[in-house]
Amino acid sequence: MNATIYETPEHELLRDQIARFIAKEVEPHAAAWEETGMVPRDVLRRMGQAGLLGLMYEGQYGGGEGDALTNLVFAEALSQSTFAGFIITVLVHTDMASPHLHHAGTPAQKARYLPGVTSGELITAVGISEPGAGSDVAGIRTHARREGDEWVINGTKMFITNGVHANLYFVAAKTGPGRRDMSIFIVEKGTPGFSVGRALKKTGWLSSDTAELIFDNVRIPAGNLLGEENKGFYSVMQNFQTERIALGAMAVGHCMRALEITLDYVKQRQAFGGTLWDQQTIRQRLSMLDAKTRAARQFMYHCAWSVTQGHDIVQEVSMLKALTGELVNEVVQTCQQFHGGMGFIRETAIERLWRDARVLAIGGGATEVMLEEVAKRY
Repeated sequence: MNATIYETPEHELLRDQIARFIAKEVEPHAAAWEETGMVPRDVLRRMGQAGLLGLMYEGQYGGGEGDALTNLVFAEALSQSTFAGFIITVLVHTDMASPHLHHAGTPAQKARYLPGVTSGELITAVGISEPGAGSDVAGIRTHARREGDEWVINGTKMFITNGVHANLYFVAAKTGPGRRDMSIFIVEKGTPGFSVGRALKKTGWLSSDTAELIFDNVRIPAGNLLGEENKGFYSVMQNFQTERIALGAMAVGHCMRALEITLDYVKQRQAFGGTLWDQQTIRQRLSMLDAKTRAARQFMYHCAWSVTQGHDIVQEVSMLKALTGELVNEVVQTCQQFHGGMGFIRETAIERLWRDARVLAIGGGATEVMLEEVAKRY
């Protein structure tokens, strides 16, 4: 793997630490996790003990006080695993759910929850998507009303990663008459009226638990409001930048692994009197896909660096999400094609990457939605 101009020796140490963790704790066991549909929580606690679940959070809560580049190195290194269910379980916790607490939490809220988040004792999920509102965040129908010292939440959430086995949920609900008048609430597992409607069966990401969540007159203390009332839409939009860079890193990581696996395969596979690598069309197509992957990777690191400089890069991050979501599907599908029949056999790494890659053009903002975000900023 070639280093980028943005990386430091500390980043390389982090990358090596994650590679060792994956080799020891993930790859030998993750096929079994796909059968059970979840990542064991003791594995996540070991990640917390290794200091890997709060790299960008304050030191007083067990965090590493890193920046967006550190977070990107983490996400990309994690994505060298071929088990995306494990990857997304972790990234939802570190980059998509708990950042809401980091960005908007009061000192009291952070003191109560963040130590558990960084240690892996509390695994988090974020409840935004609904049966009729995915990329259209302002279209959510779950609502919350204030009653004295409590908020009462009613509604349903759908496609929630970590939804079955999380301990702590950050839930978006309408709290005013306007289309964007929503707030974010902290909801703990076990709160009366809050339940998992069903665990969802998916084509890929098999070791991540994904659920429908039901809120039936769920009463929470007024102090569980996260951030300002009716400003939750803007908090969600802010956090999308972190989320989409992480998903870009996941896509680029898959591209790199697919190319590595496939180059290995075609240089050994005998056919037509030589290796597949001897076929000009195969080596040229793989060379072009590698070039596209390297270019996307540089753009991704530039986006993360821009975040550290305080730049407004909504357009660039939207470009990144659209670009990498489509690229990973092109790369992985081509690599699978070059594996022939073996590419269609369950339990092979390339087949797993193929089915896991598809959702990266959908989740976290579908390609078409991302391109509209780009276009309206010209």
